[in-house]
Amino acid sequence: MGNIGINIARSTLDDLFKTDEGRKSEEIKIVKIEELKPFVDQPFKVIEDESMTELAESIKQSGVLTPIVARPSTDGGYEIIAGHRRVHACKLAGITEAPVVIKELDDDTAIIMLVDSNLQREHILPSEKARAYEMKLEAMKRQGARTDLTSAQFGQKLETKLSKDILAEQVGESRNQIQRYIRLTNLIEPILDMVDNKEIALNAAVELSYLGSKAQSEVLDAMGSEAMAPSIEQAKKIRRFDDEGRLNPNVILSIMQEQKPEKIKITLNDDQIKKYFPKSYTKKQIEDVIIKLLEGWHRKREQGKER
Repeated sequence: MGNIGINIARSTLDDLFKTDEGRKSEEIKIVKIEELKPFVDQPFKVIEDESMTELAESIKQSGVLTPIVARPSTDGGYEIIAGHRRVHACKLAGITEAPVVIKELDDDTAIIMLVDSNLQREHILPSEKARAYEMKLEAMKRQGARTDLTSAQFGQKLETKLSKDILAEQVGESRNQIQRYIRLTNLIEPILDMVDNKEIALNAAVELSYLGSKAQSEVLDAMGSEAMAPSIEQAKKIRRFDDEGRLNPNVILSIMQEQKPEKIKITLNDDQIKKYFPKSYTKKQIEDVIIKLLEGWHRKREQGKER
């Protein structure tokens, strides 16, 4: 049964070997799934969803097309660098062995490779990005402080640029956005889960991340009693009261009960609109006419108030 999971694409392996020196120092082996261990504190969740079911079925039918990347573990077996989802899918598919590229990596290089390989995924939760950015940034800072690094890919000296600037360029996000994500690591777990579930806006959650865990728990209680999350303005107000040392459960509840500005969204279908306009009118022409009519209506109302 184990061999069913082995189907190695030569071109895929070549992509894993970046230099001639790398090819000499790396080894590919067929490893028992039970010998592969998750990376310690790895930030990416392995979820049994529809995507995982599809991956397991694909592996069952075609084998592991992209080898797992791992490094030797100090207590035996191998620590997964890239391929946590593939390993779990192998278990679901009943596959007992898989091709693994064995790399000798120090902790910081392993962290950077782990994060980079997972950031390519299509769907990444805010909590995953938060921890991944934090881990990679700290690893880059440590590497930048060392003098024994020679690898161009992972050992880039950070003499001319700050670590945050390099990370921003690599992941395609602004420094401020990266910092906002990293702030999420200061949230208590229930609120962080709400961010992942889109039950609270990211920027509002960032404001709450500046509160201590006790105050965050009190905000969580207020969210439960009011059945709603704070807006960005309410979160900022809560943080301001906390900075001033005036925050307590009653204040939080009072802020949460403040009425949020109602967002107005009006949708008119084509049949409702087009019957009032010539067929030759474009969308822009129709919008311009509607705005002019509204402006005229508004002026008449204002004139009526002045009488």
